[in-house]
Amino acid sequence: MGHYTGPKGRINRRLGAMVFENNGAVKALDSRPNPPGMSQRRRKPSNYGLALVEKQKIKFYYGIRERQLRIYFDKARRIKGNTGEQLLVLCERRLDNVIRRAGLTASRPQARQGVAHRHFQVNGKTVDKPSMIMRPGDVISVRNRPNLKTMYAALADSISTESCDWLTFDKQDLTATVAAAPTYEDVSLPVNVGQVVALISR
Repeated sequence: MGHYTGPKGRINRRLGAMVFENNGAVKALDSRPNPPGMSQRRRKPSNYGLALVEKQKIKFYYGIRERQLRIYFDKARRIKGNTGEQLLVLCERRLDNVIRRAGLTASRPQARQGVAHRHFQVNGKTVDKPSMIMRPGDVISVRNRPNLKTMYAALADSISTESCDWLTFDKQDLTATVAAAPTYEDVSLPVNVGQVVALISR
């Protein structure tokens, strides 16, 4: 799940959500919103099946595997507040997601690849772990290499992103600053996280 290379449009259609943002996947969901293989009547999904779909939304959207999701779940249980909401907030604070939300890349897989290839720095230090959890005050920047600066400047100019109150982005310097910790209201993924919590808690 962390490095899914199959047809992304089918995943969007199967989950009924925009978990992949590339043009082909977006068009696939817009033109054929029904799940793939739904030309024939199918049985109504069970409660377990519905909860599994919600869990897969989180895994595909943030590009995490089952083990990583359970690690975040264990951390979320130890944080004061609603466990499901804290789970999504932890996912939202991942470095690859912050880069995507800032507008430096067009998708989370692209952000994850850039981090793995050491294109970014956090607080002046080059990093290669997309799963790093960002904290208020952290500054993410593109490494000072002309080819990288040119590439990400072009990407930033071509990408339209929703504004994030918890992030500030300097397009001139290609730096994103975590101004505050995100909240549950900042999560853009439509998911019934309560079903996910019930499923993982079994």
